[in-house]
Amino acid sequence: MERNEYKVLGIMSGTSLDGVDIAWLHFTKGAHWDFKILKAETIPYSNPWKEKLSTAFNISPIELMELDEKYTDYLADLITAFIQKNKIEGLDAVCSHGHTIKHEPENGLTLQIGNLPHLAELVEETVICDFRVQDVALGGQGAPLVPIGDELLFAQYTYCLNLGGFANISNKKEGVRIAYDICAVNTVLNYYSEKLGFEYDKAGKIARSGKFDPDLYKHLETLAFYKLSPPKSLGIEWVNTSVLPVLKDFEEDIPSIMNTYCQHIASEIVKNIKDDPEVEVLVTGGGAFNDFLMELLQQKTTAKIFIPISEIINFKEAVIFGFLGVLKLREEINVLSSVTGAENDHCSGVVYGP
Repeated sequence: MERNEYKVLGIMSGTSLDGVDIAWLHFTKGAHWDFKILKAETIPYSNPWKEKLSTAFNISPIELMELDEKYTDYLADLITAFIQKNKIEGLDAVCSHGHTIKHEPENGLTLQIGNLPHLAELVEETVICDFRVQDVALGGQGAPLVPIGDELLFAQYTYCLNLGGFANISNKKEGVRIAYDICAVNTVLNYYSEKLGFEYDKAGKIARSGKFDPDLYKHLETLAFYKLSPPKSLGIEWVNTSVLPVLKDFEEDIPSIMNTYCQHIASEIVKNIKDDPEVEVLVTGGGAFNDFLMELLQQKTTAKIFIPISEIINFKEAVIFGFLGVLKLREEINVLSSVTGAENDHCSGVVYGP
């Protein structure tokens, strides 16, 4: 008899470097899939780890191998501590995204560290990880992977919008799920917050205090990525080579850079949303806590911008990577080619035994 109940850990580390999200999850399959977050926590990165991860795309192959091993050990420590703290037993799997260091699908490359087989031995659990590599090998973008969860866990919303390091959106078009990255969000906003001595712009107060700069806004609108058709995805390399060089000319007034960039984010997002009061947009990720950005977004569209409880905002991606692992256990499709551009839908992820 096919199982209809799973308990897993979902683990996510995003490009905004907020920390490692760990969620203990209970999935049930009836007429449709349902889930419950039993316990969840974000473990913030220390400054040394932030530094290592943010500069890792520049290091040598040998240094990268060493970092991969150290990060795998680090993840194992966090997972083990979480399991012990919450007295968790009977897990079906630990489902981990790892941390993206390089994402260049146009060159057939995506690399997430922390996905070494050693992880399963250290945590003494079945581990499912490395979800992106197979998709890139099949000619896909390797991203976004979250839309299978949007399709099966959050189908009541017209659009699912995630505002993390980047903005990505998912919706159904003519019965087919499509999803893609829109623009950079917290990779840019956190970069400038840190220049002012803050980890991030709490509630968007710094951006709100700045002034709109029409010249900067026009420069940002000309970025070539915005003219591409989906499927398309972004990595930190794009921010470093395409976005920050534009912003550097305006750095004498950082609050105004952030104000203008928030206006830019909102404008790019609404270009991808049907302007209709019947439309409901689920917003998750750290950007959902940026009140200034959320106000701008709602001002620019008649669609309903829906912000869920903080648990869903913070842990939706961890939930969905847990779900990807469950689908892998069932050998069911967990990556949609309509989203990534791969040759076909497929069941991605690598399984390691303890």
